[in-house]
Amino acid sequence: MSCILFIASASQSEELKLPKLGESSTSMFSAEFEHQLGRAWLRFFRAQVPTVDDPLLFDYLENLIYKLVTHSKLEDRRIELVIVDNPTINAFAVPGGVIGIHNGLLVWAQTEDELATVLAHEVAHLSQRHFSRGVEFQKKQQPVTIAAMLASLVLMATAGSDVGMAALSATQAAAQDASLRYSRGNEQEADRVGMQTLVDAGMDPHAAPAMFERMLQASRYSSGNRMPEFLRTHPLSENRIADTRNRARQYPKQPPSTSLDYQLMRARVVNQLAKTPEEAIHKFRGELEGDPRSREAANYGLVLALTDGGRAEEASLELDGLWSASPDRLEYIIADAEIDMALNRPGLAVKKLSEQLALSPGNHPLTMTYANALMKNQQAHIAEEVLIEQSRLRPNDPGLWYLLAELQGLSGNIVGLHQSRAEYFIRNGNLDQAEKQLDYALKLAGNDYLTSAKVTQRLRDIARMREQMEDM
Repeated sequence: MSCILFIASASQSEELKLPKLGESSTSMFSAEFEHQLGRAWLRFFRAQVPTVDDPLLFDYLENLIYKLVTHSKLEDRRIELVIVDNPTINAFAVPGGVIGIHNGLLVWAQTEDELATVLAHEVAHLSQRHFSRGVEFQKKQQPVTIAAMLASLVLMATAGSDVGMAALSATQAAAQDASLRYSRGNEQEADRVGMQTLVDAGMDPHAAPAMFERMLQASRYSSGNRMPEFLRTHPLSENRIADTRNRARQYPKQPPSTSLDYQLMRARVVNQLAKTPEEAIHKFRGELEGDPRSREAANYGLVLALTDGGRAEEASLELDGLWSASPDRLEYIIADAEIDMALNRPGLAVKKLSEQLALSPGNHPLTMTYANALMKNQQAHIAEEVLIEQSRLRPNDPGLWYLLAELQGLSGNIVGLHQSRAEYFIRNGNLDQAEKQLDYALKLAGNDYLTSAKVTQRLRDIARMREQMEDM
């Protein structure tokens, strides 16, 4: 989704529970202002949409985005990723380096290069500062408030452009037409800059027209309001696809390649989006009976679905067939540990994961699986220490704080439980609940001066977050 240029109504702002941000007095926002705006938006966005807590998928997407960012024109490279649990085709960029991806996008993108096409386009929106430029343009048309801009961003990222536009404030037809022309110009610029990023990152520019054609084809077979979300915010046309194809022809075609990393992540998403484990099992078995793009990935998906479906013994047999080719592959190591836990062998999972972490200290997916195995092995105290250390590396992961609070409850650290719950609520935009949790922690801290000081400082931080939002 492009950085939105439209204005939502005040009633929609209230419905979406957005912070009151007031008006900006600047015509072009600074990078730091955009960064703060993006993080405020992300907190409230997480509070309103289901997101995916999958460290393996997150790490893969984060690494791919950073590969693109390092070959882009983006100056402020503080990127924050959010994965939305939604089967539709959609991705969006929000000022300040927030990039959102619907996990359904991975089902539609057949290759890593096709996915990278969409992500490079979003990075281009950020590098070209389309948000700031859009506000500058809109100010010449009519007054703009930051709260309204945030409301539009949430609407576009959740309900799609059609719903967002239905909620727009009344404006003159001429201003709307001019805004649309400006938005289309941004899209064309993002196409051009994004393709150059793709090429510089060593990826296939010919994947761009292929992906756009697939999305346009999907829209033709969709009815009514089921048009793919990405197309609502990135309107495609035959001319735009032709332009992209012509631009790609400037570069030599690359031989087709299949990224196993990507195909394994697609299998994870197919399993996530299945209504039941049995549905996923049936789908993966069907793929294996045919000619899948990656037989290994289809087998991996079957392992995940069988494990989720309570058929861990079968999953173990399927996984055995994958080990020989890639015994050190992280996805298989974690799948094996999850099977051990499903078979009530958490101690064995702890041993295996501990050995792997000695080779890859700080690895986030391994660490989260290890903490979960420790918890199931009734070693909550150790798991708590592991996640406290990991929180220093990954302080913005809501899933980490959620699991840490659960572990602290099991280990009897009730003050810590309330502190971790507060961190979870902060990252999900619920500052009132975070404040309540910290108040509980402060009462229980008693004469523990150090803990009381930390809790008090965090309460001040929350007050400052509110003030910053009022000042924006």
